[in-house]
Amino acid sequence: MSKSNSTQAERVDVLVVGAGFGGMYAVYKFREMGKKVVGIEAGSNVGGVWYWNRYPGARCDLMSVDYSYGFSPEIEQEWTWSEQFAAQPEILAYANFVADRLDLRKDFRFDTRVTSAIWDEEAKLWRATTDTGAVLEAPYAIMSTGPLSIPKDPDIPGIDRFKGELYRAQKWPHHDVDFAGKRVGVIGTGSTGIQIIQEVGRKAGELFVFQRTPSFTLPMRNREITPDYAAEMKKHYRQMRAAMKMNPTGGTRPVTSRPYFSLPPDQRIEAMEQAWINGGHTFLGTFADLMVNEEANEAVADFVRDKIGQIVEDPVAAEALKPRGYPIFARRPCLDTEYYETYNLPNVHLVDCKKDAIVEITEKGIRTESGETELDMLIFATGYDALTGALLAFDVVGRNGLRLKDKWKDGPVSHLGITMTGFPNLFATTGPNGPAALANIITISENDVDWIADLITHMEAKGLSAVEPTQETEDAWMTRVAELAAPSLIRKANTWWVGSNVKGKPTGLTMFVGGFAKYREACEAVAASGYEGYAFDRVSEPA
Repeated sequence: MSKSNSTQAERVDVLVVGAGFGGMYAVYKFREMGKKVVGIEAGSNVGGVWYWNRYPGARCDLMSVDYSYGFSPEIEQEWTWSEQFAAQPEILAYANFVADRLDLRKDFRFDTRVTSAIWDEEAKLWRATTDTGAVLEAPYAIMSTGPLSIPKDPDIPGIDRFKGELYRAQKWPHHDVDFAGKRVGVIGTGSTGIQIIQEVGRKAGELFVFQRTPSFTLPMRNREITPDYAAEMKKHYRQMRAAMKMNPTGGTRPVTSRPYFSLPPDQRIEAMEQAWINGGHTFLGTFADLMVNEEANEAVADFVRDKIGQIVEDPVAAEALKPRGYPIFARRPCLDTEYYETYNLPNVHLVDCKKDAIVEITEKGIRTESGETELDMLIFATGYDALTGALLAFDVVGRNGLRLKDKWKDGPVSHLGITMTGFPNLFATTGPNGPAALANIITISENDVDWIADLITHMEAKGLSAVEPTQETEDAWMTRVAELAAPSLIRKANTWWVGSNVKGKPTGLTMFVGGFAKYREACEAVAASGYEGYAFDRVSEPA
């Protein structure tokens, strides 16, 4: 124990914030290095976003083989997935299985939030205060707070007035919710909203979907993993993990170098038809230039819009469901199971808020310009203050009193999405200037934790006490991020990817769009150079 500022503080070697897949691996990795580690988690158990997101239909849109740890061959062999795209209960069960298998919970403080983290320059450590009043001191702080952690309500007047049942997708209750016979309203038609709508539409008395911006969504084509298929996966896991590290997605989804217009028109249609039949994100790997060639992108968008028209029986609803005005895949690509078919059900009603805008939420329901819709239940599926929200949710103060909220006032900046100038020994996993939401988050998390661990090992071998990137290094990385983002069509949509879903938030595409493989190469190059471009403090010699 050590005393700091008259407050008794607990001293540890590494402080980890977050018990999602990144935080769980960080706790395990540093504990295996012989460090005393403490993890802090706001929830009551492990699982991160999958602990909180228990809404109906919640399911991962990455294949289970991708969305699982690769660091432990033993866990790969001991755990068996039941579906190609796992549902929330199975993913949470997997997180709990890993926590049990590795005895991780003993190193976490659950139901606890960090309220501030302040760098002590003299002592060369981070001092974190929690909402329980505890103070922890650690030379190293790992922020595994995740890109999707801070929910946001819609910017609509009257939310507090509603007298019916109000649910937020990102903080769904841990008990069953009954929809039978009820008039249910949903605001939000992104990935989460789509999953909720296709599930609740079959259960509610009436479902009213208040659509502000339609999303492109593709058929998931989920399937059971048979025992023979599971055995094949386990036999070849090691080769698949190696391939994932070389893939731009950080997963096993095929990626082509073939441009759209390199194929004759009939073969393009054939390729898209096959991608539609195969399902999943195979569309994204069908042509190489969809996010840089507007004509190619629009041709694929037209193909999907035609499919919507073929599925939805009401021509007015079909037209309203067809996204226009932004490139396909510039918003998060959604996967569904009969989402568009849901609008053929007699109890499901689409409210096109582009033509009939929401005015306010009332005691009884939602009032649009054309009148009031009375509801028994209202569900918000309106997303997150993504990428930066979780790290800005508490006070982070670096060298010379620099606050992270001030450093990021014009948008997030860092080196590799992992380290930041002015914040020594503070590390982020899946940070906003890495591939973040554009690649497999578990693959990124493992890469980032391993990189941080190697840097700390290097520091301790050299007698170094603090590290941060030089300003030149950080600036050079952000220049590279900006140059890669400049031609990307992702910039042309108003989404959480660019921060435009949060009022007053700086906007811009600050994720690394060069793909996971190139990102991993950049990380490895820094380590191979002996961390050239980093500034270190040496451990003080005794007087």
